[in-house]
Parts: sequence; structure tokens; C-alpha cells
Amino acid sequence: MLYQYTKEFSYNLKLAAPVMLGMLGHTFVGLIDNIMVGQLGTAELAAVSLGNSFMFIAMSLGIGFSTAITPLVAEADGERNFNKGKSAFKHGLFLCTSLGIVLFLGILLAKPLMYLMRQPVEVVELAIPYLDLVAVSLIPLIIFQAFKQFSDGLSMTKYPMYATLVANIVNVVLNYLLIFGKFGFPQMGIVGAAVGTLVSRFVMVIFLWLFLKYKERSKAYVINIKLFSLQSDMLKKIVTLGFPSALQMFFEVAIFTSAIWISGILGKNPQAANQIALNLSAMTFMVAMGLSVAAMVRVGNQKGLQKYKELRRIAFSIFLLTFFIEIVFALCFVIFNNVLPEIYLDVNDTENLADNIEVIGIAAKLLIIAALFQISDGIQVVVLGALRGLQDVKIPTVITFFAYWIVGFPVSYYLGLYTEYKSSGIWIGLLAGLTTSAILLYFRFNYLSKDLMLKKGNA
Repeated sequence: MLYQYTKEFSYNLKLAAPVMLGMLGHTFVGLIDNIMVGQLGTAELAAVSLGNSFMFIAMSLGIGFSTAITPLVAEADGERNFNKGKSAFKHGLFLCTSLGIVLFLGILLAKPLMYLMRQPVEVVELAIPYLDLVAVSLIPLIIFQAFKQFSDGLSMTKYPMYATLVANIVNVVLNYLLIFGKFGFPQMGIVGAAVGTLVSRFVMVIFLWLFLKYKERSKAYVINIKLFSLQSDMLKKIVTLGFPSALQMFFEVAIFTSAIWISGILGKNPQAANQIALNLSAMTFMVAMGLSVAAMVRVGNQKGLQKYKELRRIAFSIFLLTFFIEIVFALCFVIFNNVLPEIYLDVNDTENLADNIEVIGIAAKLLIIAALFQISDGIQVVVLGALRGLQDVKIPTVITFFAYWIVGFPVSYYLGLYTEYKSSGIWIGLLAGLTTSAILLYFRFNYLSKDLMLKKGNA
């Protein structure tokens, strides 16, 4: 009985692994930024955290919206319908480019909010010039996402990974040169990290386009694109799928962003500790995101083939694989909770020793809670991917709002600001929201997939 699910593990991992590595590449950029900036001090680390909190909000909308492209391309690929697939990609690219520009302008307008959020003044003053530059990188990032989601929809998941790895190399080199002023380059501090991120994201777009242009399977899709020759029905279809998907990701990312802001009210050290725990959790989350894309693609393919019994079996195999992987991550966080935070700070810095020790102590406690929500976080995002493969987005949007903002946020706010739990209380709220989301989304997929199988046959 179990074998019918475990026999899919190898193929699921083969499909998901490049996506995982690509997504980890995105997060690795943040990891490198945080480690290098952490050597400058806790205020600088907190400033990057605050600046990126605005970026996370905008990125969640852009990346969430772009996921509408994948199931449409996957379904068209299952049907062997080239024109439908190219239309989905072209209209998705147009909408993602437009959205990237709007989100960039939105961040510029939102900057003054930093002064109204009860954040440490020294942190805000460091964060604003960082955000000025890194906000521009939203435009190439969201364009990249359009190409990536298209590539994933064709099951060509390794090419976005290659582009991301190239971009990471560029980012690491520029960070080293510009943050610390090496080899005659100006010492720019955290602004240097922003420059590295900006340049690397332009590189990422260019390389992915080149990869896809010279591959026979994708070449015809990505050349001769008449970007402004648009059809209202396809625009409407992508918006109908993309807008709820953007809200789903926004609701989750926003609650983690609220954790950054509430931590800032507690002080720069709790905010820096929150950033460390958040960055480490994001690394493991990207593995689940890779499996989520695999679920979206494979469910989308089976939907196109109208094989609903297979659709359900394959989806549950991915859920089970995710469960096993997340248990391993949870154990790693528990075993190494005191060691991992030390990567981010200079423990030999006598001038900032007291601050660094406090940050490491808080982060170690947060990683224990992060270990507890590994399974919930992994399951909810993978089930969400499967639901997107079914092109079911409206009810899951309501579920994510309820889980994170009716259940999770009030717990985080109250325990963080009005009890002795403080930073740990904030993360207990995150645990409550993620667990609620995982349970409700699973029930939703189980109901829909069973209903499809019964109504349309056991093919």
C-alpha cells in the first residue's frame, strides 16, 4: 500500500531538486548578505532585516502572481497545445513585468512608513539607503519569475537553477568587494549588499533567457514574442488565477514580516535574532517550495490528461515525501539551535560581545519553535501547490487569510508584546497560523480530488 506512494519519490525529487536548488539560490543571496552584514554589527543586520521586510511583501505579491503561469503551461503541455502554452507565457510575462514596475514604485512610496513603525532610529537610517537600491531589483526579479514559472510548467526545472547559481556567484563576489571595500573598491557597507543583489538579479534574467532560447523544447516559446499583442480572455484567466495566488503568498509572507516589525518594537537585538531564525527557516522552506512546484506541475499534467485517480495518488506521494524531509529539518534545528546563530555574528568581537551573545541566545530559542513548525510549513505550501495545479485558488486564499491573520497574528501580537514570552511568543503565533493553514488546505485538497475522481471517473 505504501509503495504506491514511495515509488514516486525518485521522480518527484528529480523534478523538484532543480527548483529547490534554484529557490535555495534566492535565499542563499539573503544568507550571504546577512552573514557578511552581520560582521558589521547587530544594527546593520537589523537594518537589512527591516529593509527586506518591505521587499518580502512586494516579492510575495509578484512571485505569488507569477505562479499562475505554471499550471496553465503544464496543462497546455499535457494537452500538447503549443499555442495555448505560448499565449499563457506571453501574457504572464507582460503582466509580471507591469507588476514588477508597480511594486518598485510602491516600495518607494512606502519608505516613510519606517519612521511611523516604532523601529529603532539607527536601524531606520541605515535601512533607507539600502532599500532605495534593492527595490529596483524587484523589476528583474519578477520578470525572472515569469520565465521561471514558464520553464517549470514545461518540466524544464533545471535551467532557472543554473541562472540562479550564476547570479549567486556574482552576488557573493560583489558583496565581498563592496561591503568591505576590497581590492580598491569603495567600502559601502549594507548599500554594497544592495548593489550586489541588484546586479545579480539582472544577470539572472539574462542567463535564463539565453538558456531557454537555445533549447529546442523552449526556443519557439521565448522568441518572436509580440508582447503588446494581447487577448483579454487570457489576461483575465491569468489575473483570475494569479491575483488569489498572490494574496495567498502575501498573507503568509506578511505574517512573517509582521514578526520582523513586532521584533523591532522589542529592540534591535530581538530584531536581529528574528532575522537569523527567519533566514534559516527560509532555507528549509525553499526545499518545500521546490516540492510545491513539483506538485503543481504534476497535478496540472494529470488534470490535462484527465487522469484523476493518478492525480490524487501522485499528490499524496509528494505530501508524504515532504513530511519525511521536514522531520529531518526539524531535528537539525533542535540539535544545532545553539550553533547555527553563531554563523551570522562575530563572536570574537569584544566591542559588541554583549549584543552578540543576546542575539544568539534569542535566536537559539526561536529555532526550537521553528523546528516545531517545519512539518506544518512544508505540508501547507506543498498542498497549496497541488491546489494551484487544480487551478483552485479562491477558497485557499480565504483559508490562508483565516489561518495567518485571524489565528496566527493575534497570538503573535499578544504574546510578543504583552507577555514574558516576547520573541518566542511572536513565533508561537507563527506556529499556530502555519498549523491551521496546513490542516485546512489538506482537507480542501482531499475533498476536491476525491470529488473529481468520483464525478469524472477513476481514469
